[in-house]
Amino acid sequence: MSKREKSGGLSRRERQIMDALYRLGKGSAADIRESLEAPPTYTAVRTHLAILQEKGHVKFESDGTRYIYEPVVPRNEMAKSVMDGVLQTFFGGSVERVVATLIDSEEAAVTQEQLDRLAEIIEQARREGR
Repeated sequence: MSKREKSGGLSRRERQIMDALYRLGKGSAADIRESLEAPPTYTAVRTHLAILQEKGHVKFESDGTRYIYEPVVPRNEMAKSVMDGVLQTFFGGSVERVVATLIDSEEAAVTQEQLDRLAEIIEQARREGR
């Protein structure tokens, strides 16, 4: 199994399609394509959906002449898989480096309330021995 497969195995476009599918709940390739910003061709969407189905991320049912796709894995589980990949690939498994990067990011604009909530999460993890 390749590193990409272990980390969720999703290309940028596949992540965009999965995001659209999570927003829609289920939909045809045309529905998904319409919900994408700067969408690829219809054929490209169908190709990516076939790849996602082969990888086990989506399933489909036939509705006459069209296929209706839906996610197999709940969004929160997919997010965990992707985050695990990012954690290993870009931060060498260091949660501390991830949090520091997020807090230091100018785009993040972390509020005092968010910092307080993070402190609570950390304290709870300490109590639970994590």
